[in-house]
Amino acid sequence: MPRRRSWWQASDRLVTAWRRHETGIILAVRVTPRAARDAVEGLLTSDDGRQAVVIRLTAAPTDGAANDALIRLLAKILAIPKRDIRLESGTTSRLKRLNITGDPQALAARLDIIAGDKNGR
Repeated sequence: MPRRRSWWQASDRLVTAWRRHETGIILAVRVTPRAARDAVEGLLTSDDGRQAVVIRLTAAPTDGAANDALIRLLAKILAIPKRDIRLESGTTSRLKRLNITGDPQALAARLDIIAGDKNGR
């Protein structure tokens, strides 16, 4: 029986936690709701080498509260307006993909610092 495709296995596979494109970046995150505090914990690498930024949120995963908190946190950390962050997939999942509009190099540099990855993209 074939395995169900997820966004991790899409044709535009994300091997690293973020990928630059012409108008910004695509960011993969793994969210833990109902945490003690809102924080970016670093990078998580799966067994097959794919990465996601680990984010903990105090918000509960009900009525989109955790998704809203995620967008607010990322906007604050990246110093960009909330309107520049759009949830692409993973509305009800811990694994999410976000499209962030802005200067791709500046966003990637900021994410390198935030996630603790100095290897660059």
